[in-house]
Formats: sequence, structure tokens, C-alpha cells
Amino acid sequence: MMKIVLLLALLTVSEGDGSRVVGQTGEGVTLSCKYDIKYHRALSVCWGRGEIPVSGCRDQLVSTDGHHVKEGTRVSSRYQLLGRLEDGDVSLTILNVSETDAGLYGCRVDIPGWFNDDKHHFDLVVEKAPQTTTSTTLTRETTTNQTASTTGQLTSTERLLTSSSSSITAEVSSSSVSVVLVLVLVGLVSLVTAAVLVIALRRRRLSKISRLQVHSSVRFRSPESGLQHQSRESAVENIYQIDEGGDGGDGGEYEYCP
Repeated sequence: MMKIVLLLALLTVSEGDGSRVVGQTGEGVTLSCKYDIKYHRALSVCWGRGEIPVSGCRDQLVSTDGHHVKEGTRVSSRYQLLGRLEDGDVSLTILNVSETDAGLYGCRVDIPGWFNDDKHHFDLVVEKAPQTTTSTTLTRETTTNQTASTTGQLTSTERLLTSSSSSITAEVSSSSVSVVLVLVLVGLVSLVTAAVLVIALRRRRLSKISRLQVHSSVRFRSPESGLQHQSRESAVENIYQIDEGGDGGDGGEYEYCP
């Protein structure tokens, strides 16, 4: 009788106390289960719901051979062994927890030998996730106000940019007009200067030509006047000679005709 009591005590100690785990609806929750893989090497592990029986797992959810998840043992994709199996981490992760997931879970590590299996129980409590409707509404209103203020700032900024661009355009247009006027004035001044220079050059050429013509006419006329003067002088002398000869000779008289 004492042996039976001691055996039950040993079994109770090996199963360990149940750990209370709290999860929220719509989120994931992890039930931690590990063993010393360096000492035992890779072992088979199973997860189930409710109390762990003498062998195996009741209402089995998923199991592993220590290296990979056994095919056909996963009842739902919501049950995942996301730990490092090569390090002995066989923790169970339940995705998208709902209220129906609340209850007792068990992890059984199959250690070779009599009554050597390592058992862990977990009491999962599922709470409703806090509602965020009010905060969401406030966030939306704040975002709307920020958007409106930003839009107002953008509008004022656009107005400033428009006014500055119009002023810059006006300045550019006025400066371009002034530049055009200056260019026109410079062109007119250059044209007038060129015309004055051309007229002055023409006058100089005409004065030179007139001077040359007068000089040449004087040179060509002076010999003729000298010849006429010489002929007149020679004719007068001849007349005087004839006059003198008539008085001492035949007595003929000649009338002087100038």
C-alpha cells in the first residue's frame, strides 16, 4: 500500500503544476514546453487538450518526432510549433485565439523508460481584446483636423508662391521691356552716327574733287593765255616795224589796226 502511494506521488510530481496563461481574442498565445535535447537527444512530443493520460495525448492537436512535425498529426493550421526543435523547444503557439480555445492543455515529452515521460499542463484563459472604437474615432478626427490644417497651410503656401511668382514674372517682363528699349535706342544712335559719318565723308570727297578740278583748269588755261599775250606782243612789234619802214622807203602808208 505504501508503494502505491509513493508511486502516485512520484507521478504527480513528474506531471508538474499547471501554469496559468492569459491570451486575448484575435491574437496569438504561446504555451512554453522544453526538454534537455543534449542529454536525451531528439524525443517525440505531443500536445493535447485536457488531462494527459497514461500514454499519448488526449484530443491530440499536433506532435513531433524531435526534428519535424509528424504528418497528419496537426488538426489545424492555427497550432504551430514555432520554437527551435533542434534545441528542444517544443512550445505550442495558438494563432487567432478565440474564447472556445480556453481550457486545459498538456505537453507530453516521451522519455524512454518506465514512468519517465515529462508532462506539463497549462490552463489557458482567453480574454476579450479591448475595444478601440472610441480611440479609432478620435484618431480619425485628429487625422482629419491635421489634414485640414495641412491643407490650409498648403493653400496659403500656394497663394504665397503664386503671388511671388506673379511678382517675379512682372519684374522679368518689365526688365525685358527696358532691355528692349535700351537696345532700340542704341540701334538708333548707331544708325544716326553712321549716317552722319557717311555724309561727312561724302562732303570731304566732293570738296577734294572740286579742288582738283579747279587746280587742273588753272593749269590748262595759263599756257594759252601766255601764248595769246606773246602773239599779241609780236604782232604789235611787227606793226611798228612796218610803220617805220614806210616812212623811209616807198612812202606807202599803213593803217594800224588793233
